[in-house]
Amino acid sequence: MADPAQELADLRQAGLLRSLRPLEGATGVRIVRDGRELWNFASNDYLGLAAHPTLRAAFHEGLDRWGHGAAASRLITGSLPPHTALEETLAAAKGTGAALSFSSGFAAATGIIPALVGRDDHVILDKLAHACLIDGARLSGASLRVFPHNDIGKLRRLLETIRGKDATGRILIVTESVFSMDGDLCPLREILDLKDEFGAHLLLDEAHGLGVLGSTGMGLAEELGEQERVDFHMGTLGKAAGLAGAYVACPPVWRDLLVNRARSFIFSTAPPPALAHAAVAAIELIRSAEGRSLRQRLRENIELLSPDGRTPILPHIIGENEAALAASARLEAQGFLVPAIRFPTVPRGTARLRISLSAVHPPAAIQALAGHLSVEQEIS
Repeated sequence: MADPAQELADLRQAGLLRSLRPLEGATGVRIVRDGRELWNFASNDYLGLAAHPTLRAAFHEGLDRWGHGAAASRLITGSLPPHTALEETLAAAKGTGAALSFSSGFAAATGIIPALVGRDDHVILDKLAHACLIDGARLSGASLRVFPHNDIGKLRRLLETIRGKDATGRILIVTESVFSMDGDLCPLREILDLKDEFGAHLLLDEAHGLGVLGSTGMGLAEELGEQERVDFHMGTLGKAAGLAGAYVACPPVWRDLLVNRARSFIFSTAPPPALAHAAVAAIELIRSAEGRSLRQRLRENIELLSPDGRTPILPHIIGENEAALAASARLEAQGFLVPAIRFPTVPRGTARLRISLSAVHPPAAIQALAGHLSVEQEIS
């Protein structure tokens, strides 16, 4: 086994070494790191709710009413009124009849997928699906197939092959609505049609769709009027909702099964009740007139940087790890925090700058960034 120091040296040599660089204050579109003020184009706070006064007030109210610690798992004494209220709010917003909350998106994926499928079942996964979805599929023990990104033809062929050999086994298709590193959308209607044709189920991760898409901000499925056809709506409260935690919205019978089988739910202390209380306020705000106004401002900001863009995730592909790191460093020197994203987060040879926009970015900052990106385009 290699010495850990050598492993770190190998990562450094490959341009893949990571390290923690804490901020020196609260997060927002304007941050301080290493003593310098920077425009923050790195976070997933798409609506600016992480510093919103309504959520701050709700968090304080939750602390006063319900306390800061659940002190037990949900199945013991950790199920408190705010957890129930959050799940009822999510179920109503998604139109599913039930929902279940988790401590994080990773905990949700690695709990949900193994609870739904097992050794005699099948998972079909988009190649660019998030690491938590991949790990959840692997943990399940189900046979795992991968289709090229958004390749509906290949998905059909995989379904035909599986159903040709197994007429009754459970098939779970897993994809994202908005892909986290490219910002593109899945072909949801086509996937739903195939799901129905072959008697499969769909787990749709709306982590980057919640708050951003849909008439009330509930994601791509809502925007397309397809919420009822999605079996499992997974999402996170740590991005556009401005908080932390995750959820799955689904029919009650599936929720009951997850309560009994999802190990990351069963064997975890419940999320803080004050957090759940604030999350109810976040969902209500996203669905409100103010939420619609914030989405409109976000769309306007997206158009400043990408006239044809539909989501706030805008990749600037560079290719090599060191070149992406150098580009990020040059932008930071100019006052812009834009992270370099490398393997294994993205495929080898596709290292990039990942720009993420917020409704509360001032247009002048976005226009200034656009000018610097034009220079980076010439360099690369």
